[in-house]
Amino acid sequence: MRYRFATICAALAVLLAMHLGAQPKDAARQYIDTYSSLAVEQMYRSGIPASITLAQGMLESSNGQSRLARESNNHFGIKCNTGWTGDKVYHDAKGECFRKYLQVGDSYRDHSDFLRYKPRYASLFELELQDYKGWAHGLKAAGYATDSQYAYKLIGIIEKYGLDRLDRPADTSLADAPVPPATPLQLEAPERAVVSDRSGIFSVSLSREVLKMNGVPFIYARAGETYR
Repeated sequence: MRYRFATICAALAVLLAMHLGAQPKDAARQYIDTYSSLAVEQMYRSGIPASITLAQGMLESSNGQSRLARESNNHFGIKCNTGWTGDKVYHDAKGECFRKYLQVGDSYRDHSDFLRYKPRYASLFELELQDYKGWAHGLKAAGYATDSQYAYKLIGIIEKYGLDRLDRPADTSLADAPVPPATPLQLEAPERAVVSDRSGIFSVSLSREVLKMNGVPFIYARAGETYR
């Protein structure tokens, strides 16, 4: 009788351990299924590899389970900083100010703008779109996070779940979908943009004069450029 009871207990313990061990994996894959399209959309819009955006979202938000993500839709841990005029939330023991968004898509868009319009991240846009390792180390070097292992954590997530495949979409509806122009929080011009032709997608420099008409910044496009 005792042997049967011990066997049952052992079996239950194994099942419980398997269940608990599967939770992080399930949460990660659910996050990928839910938000990968947002990451790809932002890649076409801003030139940031989708794998990097998604891996950052997974890491910074604990796969969408962090309090900041659940209550404020902030998936990238972006703080208020000077010039932020949107909603705010005061979080963690230090009472630091973080940005609050109406929906998760706003968080993804703001993350792209945050990188595009901050001069310290400008060198990242000189990298190849598929160079996720370079992007990961570049983000750490530019001071995105204080964790000394930050770059390796991003790379680990990307390689564990094969997220780099998102950086090379073959034929997706997102490739042809019009994306609204960015609304920068600051008026610095973006350094690079993603353009496409029949040979594929690639990044080009936007080093040219920024003009204004009716208070709206704009540039003259070059022949053959298709903006996403």
